[in-house]
Amino acid sequence: MEKGQFFKKYPWALHLLIMVGVSAVILVLVFVFIRIYARQGAESEIPDMVGMSIEEAMANDAIGLEFVVQDSIFREGEAGGTILTQDPKGGTMVKSGRKVYLSITSYNADDAILPELAGLSVRQAVSELYGIGLSVGKLTFVEDPYKNSVVDQSCKGKSLYAGQQIARGSVVDLVVGSGDGTGSNSVPFVIGKTADRAHRDILSVSLNVGKEHFRDVKDKRTAVVYRQEPDYTGVNKYPYGTSVELWYIDADNTDVARMISEFKVDSSKIIDPNEVDDGRPSPEDIEDNSDSWSW
Repeated sequence: MEKGQFFKKYPWALHLLIMVGVSAVILVLVFVFIRIYARQGAESEIPDMVGMSIEEAMANDAIGLEFVVQDSIFREGEAGGTILTQDPKGGTMVKSGRKVYLSITSYNADDAILPELAGLSVRQAVSELYGIGLSVGKLTFVEDPYKNSVVDQSCKGKSLYAGQQIARGSVVDLVVGSGDGTGSNSVPFVIGKTADRAHRDILSVSLNVGKEHFRDVKDKRTAVVYRQEPDYTGVNKYPYGTSVELWYIDADNTDVARMISEFKVDSSKIIDPNEVDDGRPSPEDIEDNSDSWSW
């Protein structure tokens, strides 16, 4: 029986064959569409854009990213539009059109409302100020019955009051009560931390940031601490207001993890906190023999 005669005798078979063919074509088109829509295999490595200006990042975008600015922070002396953080981070494989969330430096200093700081502990006040885009400069301790409690605050020598508008990025100095004058705390371990993080950690324990040394440092914003004085022991305590001197090194090509492990002291093994000898090199040894240290 010929095909034409077969389909004349059984027309439903022709209809079935057409339906199967059409369904197959539709399925193929759907899979092709999904593949194109999902851009399978079209992933590219996102560059590290931290430190670039957002204009530079957009001009050099070869992937077709969508930039979303989540936050802007004013930093005195820094150009506006500089990328501070990005998500996803550099090195992540992404597809074209992926949204990249950025925080950048603000072009203009917008204002923050100074919170009520009087009566807060230094740690609470530091947290409050950094949380609204301000930073803390110097802690000055005065006679006051409430130990380690904020008494007053100022900026560039001018007293501030709660509710006052102040430009984000401003540095606020705090006047703190000394109580009976016996307040003390351990120096925090800030090796491997940036200046911003080290400042916050030191101030939070009611100590001051002393002299800072950035010799041969290319980028102060990303440089990390490689030496601190007084050193960290986890045991020794120093009077409130004691200054902690810091030395920095560029984070690029620096084995920060190794540096931290070299300097970290296990305080549980210290018998006499005034005689710490853990076998590690002294900061002076490192400066005198810097060529022998990879970081």
